[in-house]
Amino acid sequence: MKKNSCISFVFMVLFGLSTQAQSKQWTLEECIKYAIQNNISIKQTELDTKTAEIDKKGAKGNFLPSLNANASHSWNIGLNQDITTGLLRNQTTQFTSAGASVGVDIYKGLQNQNTLRKANLSIVAAKYQLLKMQEDVALNVANAFLQVLFNKENLKVQQEQLGINEKQYSRSEELVKAGSIPRGDLLDIKATVASNNQNVIAAENALLISKLSLAQLLQLKEFDNFDVIDGTNAKDENNIMAQTPVAIYEKAKEGRTELKIAKTNLEIAEKNVAIAKGAFQPTLQGFYSFNSRVSYADVPAYDNSGNLIGTKSPSPFFTQFSDNKGQSFGAQLSIPIFNGFSAKNNVERSKVSLEKSKIAVEQQDLDLQRNVFTAFTDAKGALNAHESSITALEARQEAYNYAKEKYAVGLMNSFDFNQSQTLLTNAQSEVLRTKYDYIFKIKILEFYFGIPIIKN
Repeated sequence: MKKNSCISFVFMVLFGLSTQAQSKQWTLEECIKYAIQNNISIKQTELDTKTAEIDKKGAKGNFLPSLNANASHSWNIGLNQDITTGLLRNQTTQFTSAGASVGVDIYKGLQNQNTLRKANLSIVAAKYQLLKMQEDVALNVANAFLQVLFNKENLKVQQEQLGINEKQYSRSEELVKAGSIPRGDLLDIKATVASNNQNVIAAENALLISKLSLAQLLQLKEFDNFDVIDGTNAKDENNIMAQTPVAIYEKAKEGRTELKIAKTNLEIAEKNVAIAKGAFQPTLQGFYSFNSRVSYADVPAYDNSGNLIGTKSPSPFFTQFSDNKGQSFGAQLSIPIFNGFSAKNNVERSKVSLEKSKIAVEQQDLDLQRNVFTAFTDAKGALNAHESSITALEARQEAYNYAKEKYAVGLMNSFDFNQSQTLLTNAQSEVLRTKYDYIFKIKILEFYFGIPIIKN
């Protein structure tokens, strides 16, 4: 009995958790945070940041000495020179040689220093690019989120209108049976109900597609039960419309990421010019090398008078390695005189890129100014459109109520009454459309003013 009770308890808990998971509704903040953590484009940009970090390590490595070691073992067959004695002998010999060398840049036209500065700027630019990608994803998610909300509300409007017309159809059937209205009116209402059914299906499809689009932005693998909750407010909570376009533009110039990217790229272009000019300057490098060799062949033996008396076994390995070692060190100065104009062409090419970067900064500033003024105008127009749609809806509601009364007493035919219903439905949809359009336009304007879409 206790075992069955435990099983029932576990089943109820799991069922409750499953139901809770399926009924979860995502807020705008949750959607944006999830997208930033999982969006593929953001992950790719994060890899670019890691690449910039690796490039910085490489730039730091230019300041370190280079250390290389080498070793070889060879067999010489026939007449060849003994590397130990210097004599020509017809024999098969083996030789082992080993060495190491160290080199360090003492002066290289400040190219290493400028390369490191460029690497630091590249990291900054990569981080700005990542932030820009996150901002773009956040805006896209907000737009898709509001589209889902609009389609949900629009589906409710269509369903409510269908319910009203179905009730009207049932009532008209009774009136036709009673002889109060002609059968043609019933057929008109039946056609209207069929049209409402089509509108509901279209609204359901639009909602499904908008949910799918949002789920794809979030990189959700399972979105069968994906849904959102309306936490938006069609009000200018931050009073952004009280600002002037000029004030918003000046604020945007201080914080907009795309302008920071352009300015950082300009600094990188300046460093590229400095690096290219460094090729005209002399370079000074210090070096040190060590080498030794060992022979495995028998060596000639001589008496005290210098006469060859035979051969003897070679000295031990480490004895030869010590006796035959050699070292060299010094400094090497290289002065560029003529290199086929490659250095000059690199400088000219870098200067052209620098001019492009300067133009890009100017263009980005102009684009920002245009975008801010356009966003302000769009937000103002969206507000006016939303207010006008509310006024129109109120008028359509009154007209519908009046038409309903006239239709009830037989002073209006079914066609005109259906037209009044259609106009009311369209007015309701227009209020919803302008509402969410206004919310999104306000979000964009706040975005330029430096107000994040979601609070961290």
